[in-house]
Amino acid sequence: MSEKKMTSSRRHHLKSLMLQIAANWIEKEKQEIAASKQTYMAENCPPPALSGDQATLMETCKKLHALIDKLDEERYDLEIKVGKADKEIEDLKIKVVDLAGVKKPALKKVRMSADAMLKALLGSKHTVNLDLRANLKQVKKEVKEEPAEAVGDWRKNIEDKADRKKMFEAS
Repeated sequence: MSEKKMTSSRRHHLKSLMLQIAANWIEKEKQEIAASKQTYMAENCPPPALSGDQATLMETCKKLHALIDKLDEERYDLEIKVGKADKEIEDLKIKVVDLAGVKKPALKKVRMSADAMLKALLGSKHTVNLDLRANLKQVKKEVKEEPAEAVGDWRKNIEDKADRKKMFEAS
């Protein structure tokens, strides 16, 4: 079954519809952000009362300066926290790259005598000569004697077995 291809005019029409819908979504998102900014400002920064004499205006300016200082401190603290987190993330990324990039080489088998191994472990000051065979227990080999009759010589029994063979062939 062959696939039906979309005509170019239909494709362009659908594309323009999708772009219109996306533009509407972006516009709605901008309006929501503006509305949330307005509500935040209304909650946290009430409009100053500008009516009155110079003393009340000076008092309002002092309150605004105190509020600005407080917000600057919070902003500074948050910037420091973000900077530390960024630095930690960067360090962890470097560690990941280092761990992934470095492969441990295969260890080579090294022939080394016990004396050389002890010298390498303990240093050149301690020279220990090990005679491993000196501490072994002496064991005498016991030779077991098996009775010759039990094993017997196979040549002696050949004639008896030949008679048996003849019995089977005769049957």
